Amino acid sequence: MDTTTGTHWRRPGPTPEQQRRDLVVGLAVTVLAITSLTLTRGTGLFLLGPPPSFTEQLLWAVAVGLPLIWRRRFPVTTTLVISVAFVAAQARSAPEMRVTTGVLFTAIYTLGAWGQDRRLTRRIRIGVIAAMFGWLGIWYSVNLGSSLLADPPPEAFANAVGPIPPLIAAVLSDALLNILFFGFAYFFGEIAWLAARREHELQAQADELRRSQAEVRAHAAVDERVRIARELHDVVAHHVSVMGVQAAACRRVLDRDPAKARTALAAVEESARTAVDELRRMLGVLRARNHELDTVEPPAGISRVATVVERARETGIEATLGVYGDPVPIPESISQATYRIVQEAVTNTLKHAAAATALDVRIRYLAHEVEVDVTDDGRSSGTTNADGMGLVGMRERVAAHGGTLEVGPRAVGGWRVRTRFPLSLTERQTA
Repeated sequence: MDTTTGTHWRRPGPTPEQQRRDLVVGLAVTVLAITSLTLTRGTGLFLLGPPPSFTEQLLWAVAVGLPLIWRRRFPVTTTLVISVAFVAAQARSAPEMRVTTGVLFTAIYTLGAWGQDRRLTRRIRIGVIAAMFGWLGIWYSVNLGSSLLADPPPEAFANAVGPIPPLIAAVLSDALLNILFFGFAYFFGEIAWLAARREHELQAQADELRRSQAEVRAHAAVDERVRIARELHDVVAHHVSVMGVQAAACRRVLDRDPAKARTALAAVEESARTAVDELRRMLGVLRARNHELDTVEPPAGISRVATVVERARETGIEATLGVYGDPVPIPESISQATYRIVQEAVTNTLKHAAAATALDVRIRYLAHEVEVDVTDDGRSSGTTNADGMGLVGMRERVAAHGGTLEVGPRAVGGWRVRTRFPLSLTERQTA
């Protein structure tokens, strides 16, 4: 039996409940051994020869049975004490063997099941078993001398049949019984220890699985909060920025050009409705169950970039949109990421690019990529706020799809946001 994989595992000691059980079992077995001794004396069957005094017989029964109280706490010591007491009792011809033989079996089994040092445990068990067979050989040598072998009593084996001489058959039968006895004690002890180790491993794996699941849930919750924050920022920031620009334009022309003011207010109203619709759609996705997701309106994608450009144009900026290359179907997630990046870039132009008069949005379908390029001609500080929610959101969207992002001032003036999303052949075919 291979136990090398558990060499470094140490079985935890017995629990208080197990120790209480050992106490009860040890006392009960001792009482049972005394009872068996009394019954054996009553039959007068002293197979080991003339017995010692009753007091000595009683002491040997207690010496063998009582150490079971400590069998799981001190398995090595208990096994050695019981083994020595068992051999000494037989050497003194103590007649009680039925219960004490079971006690010896239990001691060897317990040592195999609870011994901490596996190498020492194996050596002691093998040593005890070898000593028992040695004692058996000594007993036969002493009690079955050559004179008895040469001239056994005629009534000893009166009914014996078979090819093997009766005395040899008796010796071999006794040896076989002891081989089975000690073999099972060793085997079941090893099995019990392996079962305990495997239970420990399963418990450790279950604990690790629970920790992993908790970490996954925590990461999922964080990712979901980040996604919600990103969506809220993209939706609210863009439309509020457009409404702010339109409201400012309305305020400037309200007195001298009411028609333009009405147009600006209409644009503010339209932006507000769109923002509310997108928030409602996002909340619908968050609240929907799995079987309801198909009924939720899909998020905005690359096909609605023109709407973003049109809203920017309504603020007074000269905004243009160019699509280059042959449009191909792209995955919905990339399409949505493209739309949000354009939306954020346009929002930044409206909020941060002073005196911007032109905005250029270009979408290029390349051989294995889709590229989005947003530029303006405004004046900026020339630095990038790396911690800004908008830029963080863009970076997260790009990183999620293995793309690249360039954000910064242009050499000819103005600001540029350019990103590329890789498109594999499989994605283009299955989008």
